[in-house]
Amino acid sequence: MEIKEIWEKFVAEFPEYKEAPIPEAWQFGVSADELAELVVSGVKTATASGHRLYEMESEALPQPGLLNIILNSDDEPVCVTRNTDLIVKPFNEVTAEFADLEGEGDRSLDYWRRVHWDFFTEEYASVGLEFSEDELVVGEIFECLYPLSED
Repeated sequence: MEIKEIWEKFVAEFPEYKEAPIPEAWQFGVSADELAELVVSGVKTATASGHRLYEMESEALPQPGLLNIILNSDDEPVCVTRNTDLIVKPFNEVTAEFADLEGEGDRSLDYWRRVHWDFFTEEYASVGLEFSEDELVVGEIFECLYPLSED
């Protein structure tokens, strides 16, 4: 299914978005298929990114109400999500509650910190930056409004 097709099906079910532009479509940076499936199944309801990367790109932070089309590793759409909340806090202040919402691994804060430390360190290094524990993290909390059904 193409992005335009999932958007048309979504709008048919949610006509209040009829005039909205097609949202950004993207895949998770690591394990795109696994994480997309966690979103569709309702286990993953949050994601985190590095604040300084938004600043580098002069990109606005994602806000509540923002729609996204989540893609699998083949760039095929799997669902439409809507942001419900946004948190911005230092890496070392991310809570166990947020780690649980991310829905990855054993959903613990320890697991979240280990895998996200590695992820952010690598991501920042790829653009010539160093990641530290007091770096701001942007946490998006979302709901899966429209999981793509296989029909």
